[in-house]
Amino acid sequence: MFKKLKQDIEAVRMRDPAAVSVLEILFLYPGVKAIRMHRRANFFHRHGMTFIARWISQRCVKKTGIEIHPAAKIGERFFIDHGVGVVIGETAEIGDDVTIYQGVTLGGTGKDLGKRHPTIGNNVMIGAGAKVLGPFKVGDNCRIAAGAVVLDEVPPNSTAVGVPARVVRKDGQKLADNLDQVHIPDPVSQKICALEHEISKLKQKLDEQER
Repeated sequence: MFKKLKQDIEAVRMRDPAAVSVLEILFLYPGVKAIRMHRRANFFHRHGMTFIARWISQRCVKKTGIEIHPAAKIGERFFIDHGVGVVIGETAEIGDDVTIYQGVTLGGTGKDLGKRHPTIGNNVMIGAGAKVLGPFKVGDNCRIAAGAVVLDEVPPNSTAVGVPARVVRKDGQKLADNLDQVHIPDPVSQKICALEHEISKLKQKLDEQER
């Protein structure tokens, strides 16, 4: 427990240029407090004391604004920066050296049973407000852009952006077909055009029958 705490603090020092001292990180960083409380909650959950585990996790929500289910599996050197609004589901699994920002959800879609939440690989960064929803894997060394909504597996060494998220970079190479985030089809306009076309065809058939 203390070894993991030390590693978590060191991860913050390495990744947050605003961190001044170990004491500041230990007592004033909500992400570190949330991880500390989760490790306790997870201990009780693994030993069948689920009520105590949930009580700790709900106290964590009140203190930090971060909700981590006691059953979630979290690796070493995990860093939640800022943290308010972070939600991590029951069957989520997070590897080592992962960084997530405020407003991130590692959740489910409501359609799956059993394994419902994502598996996050090692050395992954998930930007502010991103939503990763479903029982798929985000591979090692991936970057998820702020505000992205990820609904499918992301291969290792990739960058995903957009709603729904698309891979725009893989193994350091840009994927040109996926780069344009502005000039993309409007699905509402496309549907309206399709309906107008169907109405036009129906009108034409009615006119032919009336003749």
